[in-house]
Amino acid sequence: MKTLELTPPGTVYLVGAGPGAPDLITLRGLAALRRADVVVYDALVHPQLVAEAPADAERVYAGKRGYCVGSTLQETIHEVMANRARAGLTVVRLKGGDPCVFGRGGEEAEYLAGRGVPVEIVPGVTTAVGACAAAGIPLTHRDATQAVTLVTGHFDPDSPDCTLDWAALARTGTLVVYMGLRHLDAIAARLTQNGLPPDTPAAVVCRGTLPDQQVIDSPLSLLPAAARAAGAAAPAVVVVGEVVAHRSRMLALASAASEGALA
Repeated sequence: MKTLELTPPGTVYLVGAGPGAPDLITLRGLAALRRADVVVYDALVHPQLVAEAPADAERVYAGKRGYCVGSTLQETIHEVMANRARAGLTVVRLKGGDPCVFGRGGEEAEYLAGRGVPVEIVPGVTTAVGACAAAGIPLTHRDATQAVTLVTGHFDPDSPDCTLDWAALARTGTLVVYMGLRHLDAIAARLTQNGLPPDTPAAVVCRGTLPDQQVIDSPLSLLPAAARAAGAAAPAVVVVGEVVAHRSRMLALASAASEGALA
């Protein structure tokens, strides 16, 4: 009797594409992408990165941009990855930022591991770190804070789905809110109502690290109006804390140095 040979499953790589600019992916992530048989990519992944996959690789668009508009169901993404891997293919799940920071990487890894599919998580530069650095905002500074807190602003602060402790967040050092632009008015109000001074430095960073990056900085209480006036749009992160004030100082120092060099 002929023995039936089973195809060993391929590996799924959950790869962080970084905060936006294509050259901010890690070397390990790029290497995995360049040998992929299948790439399942999110909307915010730069097209240049998708083009790094082999020409004959299957490309599967997953969406995942802004409140799931036009997104593939997460359950469908799970099935696509598992089915392709069971066929012996190498799958790269390409996500913006880091796969495990508000990227559902943990859910995907557990799903795959539970079905016997080999999975490797390849970390990326998370958007909070990359976008703020590109904007000239250090998330930590010895003179300003000893802590950084990352939260999601996906849920309306006034809804029961939002379980954030606003009183605790108002006492944190640097606060970075992912997906917070839609509910910025409520977020700013909750923070000030819980004791954060209205004049706390704050900023919105849109399209961080990309050539058309936009930074709007303002006292916290005025930030929602300033963001609307500037036409701020997702993708964006909101950063609140004394570290934001270092942006203007860095810009002033850089300008002075530039003028001195030209003199």
